[in-house]
Amino acid sequence: MSKQKHVSQTPATQYLRQHGIAFTEHPYEYVEHGGTAESARQLAVDEHHVVKTLVMEDEQGKPLVVLMHGDCTVSTKSLARQIGVKRVEPCRPEVAQRHSGYLVGGTSPFGTRRAMPVFVERSVLDLPLIYINGGRRGYLVGLAPQVLTTLLDAKSVQCANAGA
Repeated sequence: MSKQKHVSQTPATQYLRQHGIAFTEHPYEYVEHGGTAESARQLAVDEHHVVKTLVMEDEQGKPLVVLMHGDCTVSTKSLARQIGVKRVEPCRPEVAQRHSGYLVGGTSPFGTRRAMPVFVERSVLDLPLIYINGGRRGYLVGLAPQVLTTLLDAKSVQCANAGA
């Protein structure tokens, strides 16, 4: 029996394989500050289906992960209110990297260095398929959005602002 050929072995793909999660691999040419618009363009997929992984922190510096549509931004006020904290803000890149173990631009919610609570924009869960970072820059994995709640215990929130 031949092993499935894979593009990249990362902590994220190891984590998905260990848990028996089916996913497809989608490498693309990483462009500094290109974000989800660039990956969606190169892969010819709707940016709304590309999910960005954002490492944020509350007013006490406790990290959390927010999974958001690529073409939307996070209303941090709305998120803070829904999760019962005073304030939520993005981590500085070096802090996010320390918590997640991933370079900014290559952050995956799977296989993070530190266990963090995960929050997912509710409408992401309605999509038939999502593309999310596979643990390195220039590499997305396609999978069922339900994996976010079953595997990561992601809590559903409504905090999207239209427009990236």
